[in-house]
Amino acid sequence: MQHKPFSPACERNQDAILAVLRTHFADRTRVLEIGSGTGQHAVHFAAALPQLVWQTSDVAAHLPGVRQWLDEARLPNTPPPIAFDINGPPPADHFDAVYSANTLHIMGWEEVQRLFALLPALMTDDALITVYGPFNYQGAFTSQSNAAFDASLRATDPRRGIRDFEAVDALARSAGLLLIDDLPMPANNRCITWRRSA
Repeated sequence: MQHKPFSPACERNQDAILAVLRTHFADRTRVLEIGSGTGQHAVHFAAALPQLVWQTSDVAAHLPGVRQWLDEARLPNTPPPIAFDINGPPPADHFDAVYSANTLHIMGWEEVQRLFALLPALMTDDALITVYGPFNYQGAFTSQSNAAFDASLRATDPRRGIRDFEAVDALARSAGLLLIDDLPMPANNRCITWRRSA
């Protein structure tokens, strides 16, 4: 049996993110997490927000690790994870909230574009999406550490990199999403929320 995956970054940022989700997801019922990674966020947030059904998803290779976290926690509001590759077909269900952390800078820009193009098919009317991670503003890094992180990402894969907020917000608006919140978070990250407009 493989070791349960663990991300120190998830451990550090989960309470700060939870404070945001307590506000924005208070009246939500079904959340799709895109790019669940280790599964740590899902367990932490689903335990703290029991009114939510927290649906994890990721590429197939990551699902065994997510299942280990869900199986150990045995929460009633975390159904089995589903395979979702941005380059493949989206889940058939609809959700009144979507959450994704530290994914936009790992995807290529074409995949970020595809993600936002897919969102209307995944979201109910008036649904929210909250995205966590580093962003640039007006083409500039917000810190030296983010500049160094961006360089390391691009050295690994030239398609990766910290995204410009303005470009991502334009994708959101083209998908019928309106910005409702953009909050600073620890370690030079942001927590950004958009609402689907009718």
